[in-house]
Amino acid sequence: MAVIHRTTMSPGKLELLAAWLPSRPWYRGGDAPLLAKAGGFRLDDPAGEVGIEFMVVTDTSGDSPVTYQVPMTYRGVPLASAADGLIGTSEHGVLGRRWIYDGTHDVVLVEQLLALLAGLTTAQDQNASNTPDPTVEVRGEGSGVPQGLTGPGTVTDTDDASLVTVGPMTQEGPVSTLTLCRVLRPGPAPEGDGATGRVLADWSAPDGTRQHGLFARLAVSGR
Repeated sequence: MAVIHRTTMSPGKLELLAAWLPSRPWYRGGDAPLLAKAGGFRLDDPAGEVGIEFMVVTDTSGDSPVTYQVPMTYRGVPLASAADGLIGTSEHGVLGRRWIYDGTHDVVLVEQLLALLAGLTTAQDQNASNTPDPTVEVRGEGSGVPQGLTGPGTVTDTDDASLVTVGPMTQEGPVSTLTLCRVLRPGPAPEGDGATGRVLADWSAPDGTRQHGLFARLAVSGR
């Protein structure tokens, strides 16, 4: 299980995200985001090397608040295959320098999210060690989520989500698309869209009320 360290990071996560978010196609705020942490959860890296966090932040710099999901990984060394997803580096008070990536580009986060969808792992509390998060809801539909999928392949950002291709690969191309919602909206997950698995979770609105909505979905071609 991942250990949560009570220490400092410099620059902090929100500071790094405030500089990075305006470069994203799905960002809807002003040039200088005003961010507040609004929730999230963690997954464990089975090898114990990579920190995995699904952070939720709310930006109040625009005409109305917008809540974003930013899946992130924390690594002790750079990951060449995820260079396009680098958010920045930070000095951790216990672990030293950490390279922080947009997790859609990081194989460890993508494969652990697939394991969560397949029922092979459990979401963990964002702020406590060895504590499952009961607010994270995993739904399987139809034939369910197949085991053995790998990724990421390509990562494509839209105006409200990131689409990640995952394998196994065939001559016709990737068989599955993992969609991570970037702009979070409260409410039930849509039905009839071909998803074989979904992750829903909680976050807090600016007024403190609890929100619950879709974080990720998997669609397998031909199912």
